[in-house]
Amino acid sequence: MNNDLLSHEYAALLESLKNRVATARYQAVRTVNRELILLYHYIGTEILKKQASQGWGAKVIDRLSKDLSSAFPDMKGFSSRNLKYMRLFAETYPELEFVQQVVAQLPWGHNVFLLDLVKKDQERIFYIQSAIKYGWSRSVLVHQIELNLYHRQGKIISNFKETLPASQSDLVQRTLKDPYIFDFLSLGNEAEECEIERGLIKQLEKFLLELGEGFAFLGRQYHLEVGDEDFYIDLVFYHVKLRCYVVIELKVGKFKPEYSGKLNFYLSAVDDLLKHPDDNPSIGLILCKSKNNVIAEYSLRYMTKAMGLSEYQLTESLPKNLQTVLPSIKELETELSKTIQTKMAKK
Repeated sequence: MNNDLLSHEYAALLESLKNRVATARYQAVRTVNRELILLYHYIGTEILKKQASQGWGAKVIDRLSKDLSSAFPDMKGFSSRNLKYMRLFAETYPELEFVQQVVAQLPWGHNVFLLDLVKKDQERIFYIQSAIKYGWSRSVLVHQIELNLYHRQGKIISNFKETLPASQSDLVQRTLKDPYIFDFLSLGNEAEECEIERGLIKQLEKFLLELGEGFAFLGRQYHLEVGDEDFYIDLVFYHVKLRCYVVIELKVGKFKPEYSGKLNFYLSAVDDLLKHPDDNPSIGLILCKSKNNVIAEYSLRYMTKAMGLSEYQLTESLPKNLQTVLPSIKELETELSKTIQTKMAKK
């Protein structure tokens, strides 16, 4: 047999086996995790039953911790603290079917943080489903909870119902949020638009995480030529799930009604120049520092293109009590410029 053919066949076999091993290993981990979650739920349920029927107090958990740890020295997870989480876990999810089909898909560490950080059932279910759907790590899950994603998702002011088919408008509305939180940017509130744009692109991975699933970045200051004139869109994305272009205009100040007219123009140009016949109509998003909701709703009402309006937040790197004491970047630059001029004059 030809050596090149043998080499090719071997490489194909090796790649196939590697994929199969990786899949089997992943499935094994999932199976082990599921059994562990169900075990913890069973232990928690039994503790609850005995405490209710026998009147046992909290001390029984300490005793169980010592005895179970002694009986299974090679197993971790039988600390008093963890047994209390098992009891809370069973109390929070009394329906075994829900645990088997949904909650058991998440690692125990995820579930512990959800019990600690999210107290309302509907909100907790939202984070469980999102973590499963998007494969969030524990740190990403905690980050999304701390940024209050549940209360921001789908809250954007928009005209989607008036400009998009019902099947698409609901999905677009749920995809976008208000406000967007760019806490990963080390910029103050006085940052200019170009600074924020550069910061977002520099931290593109974190920016995409905040935008949500499905956004593919196409460009910053995206050039379009319309009527022999040049125009530059702040940020352009393509959303693979919505199957449409997403045009984002970034404004550092308060929303003004004329912003929606400009975005409407950009969306018309994108639909004519970029949109493929199989794509859905492009959607626009205005990100501004603040807005008046009534003015925003009036501004979007009669626009022909689908667009939404959301605020963004920059997290200050200094506590508020120090922000008023220390000079701003502009003040420092002014002072530095004066110092340089003074030194140059002396020379």
